[in-house]
Amino acid sequence: MGEIFLNYINGEWRESTSGRLIDSINPANRDIVGSVQSSTIEEVTEAINAAKTAKDEWRRLGQFNRGQLLYKAAEALEKNLQDVAETLTEEMGKTLPEAIGETQRGIAILRYYASEGARKEGDVIPSSDKDALMFTKRAPLGVVGIITPWNFPVAIPIWKIAPALVYGNTVVFKPASEAAVTAAKVIKCFEEAGLPKGVLNFITGSGSQVGDALINSKNINGITFTGSENTGRLVAKAASANGVKFQLEMGGKNPVIVLNDANVNTAVNAVLSGAFKSTGQKCTASSRVIVQSDIYDQFKSLLLQEANKITVGDGLLKDTWMGPCANESQYNTVLEYIQIGLQEGANLIHGGKPVESSTNGFYVEPTIFENVTSNMRIAQEEIFGPVIALIKVDTPEEAIEVANDTQYGLSASIFTTNIGSAITFMDEIEAGLVRINAESAGVELQAPFGGMKASSTGTREQGEAAKEFYTAIKTVFVKAE
Repeated sequence: MGEIFLNYINGEWRESTSGRLIDSINPANRDIVGSVQSSTIEEVTEAINAAKTAKDEWRRLGQFNRGQLLYKAAEALEKNLQDVAETLTEEMGKTLPEAIGETQRGIAILRYYASEGARKEGDVIPSSDKDALMFTKRAPLGVVGIITPWNFPVAIPIWKIAPALVYGNTVVFKPASEAAVTAAKVIKCFEEAGLPKGVLNFITGSGSQVGDALINSKNINGITFTGSENTGRLVAKAASANGVKFQLEMGGKNPVIVLNDANVNTAVNAVLSGAFKSTGQKCTASSRVIVQSDIYDQFKSLLLQEANKITVGDGLLKDTWMGPCANESQYNTVLEYIQIGLQEGANLIHGGKPVESSTNGFYVEPTIFENVTSNMRIAQEEIFGPVIALIKVDTPEEAIEVANDTQYGLSASIFTTNIGSAITFMDEIEAGLVRINAESAGVELQAPFGGMKASSTGTREQGEAAKEFYTAIKTVFVKAE
């Protein structure tokens, strides 16, 4: 039996009155990592009320002082880096080096937004009245609800919580239950930083109860969500009905184009990393690989050669390259899509089976299909697992057409040594994150992040762009009598 973690409401760690717990299961061996509270609707209301009560004093603290507290949170997370990273691996399954990298990224995000405390919060604008002063300043939304997925249980919560706090909002945070133990340890770092009570509230439970109560509350002023498209639509519907500002990131079906003039070795290594790191459980993961016909056979041969070297196992073991699927549900989903690919007539050329282990973990082989057409479900629907669909095309124009033939538009990359092809790709691709000679799965904390079409709704996350969601602009006109 792992450690039991409580809710954090109004500066106190509290047991839920429901008396029920949710176990977090290690996908590598099905052991219990820890347990979190199965909270009630009333406890969601308490958390929202605590944030509402705290919001005015938090705003009045000032942006600079709020930033200083984020520096302290970064120090606390850095001190606990190894423990948080190991918990992340145990809970979600990604390899320890990836988990350490994600936790380090969380520290960097905290420091980035801490430094926002000393940056400008408005602009002076010339007025038509020569005797007046006109300028803008930023006002926080108020109470922000944050709902995050299990695949990046350190980075995604922090890239939402940190800007929300530094720009003067208070927060009610609900993580995915599968990654809630890691999230609780991150919240302890914020507590160690000395945040005033009620500023950051943490509550766990099912999406159907805790999540619904949060998104349907009339006492929050903004909600930011990362997760499935279906749930995102529910968030948008509820937020719109209540007049609440919302921001959604809902996944992708990310293409990689490899043209005849590409460096094939570079492209293969990037595709393997983009498709199979984190077991393909990234919203920016490479899922469709569109290869020009003249180099298709060469690319496929090298891809299979390198895929054969991938070791699958427990993410805590140093020789593991790819860990398990994060949970049983995702494991079953991946296997179901592999069968769908076979039924649709795609040719399975690598993997496609569960990996047997003595620990009974949720392991799936890295999987590659070819003879995939754009209308197949494995080329259209987000699998969120280690599955590549190879698609052969004749021209760069056809490659872009196929790449855009999806409802999603999050990330896309191209491999080419032709600057003209690269520029055309930048202009024509329907994606929010465009990568040239680099894997699709790459996000920089200081740059805006978000997609087009069904991938995202609302303003961008990360970098200075985050300010656009978490604040509203006030235009101030001052004239002496």
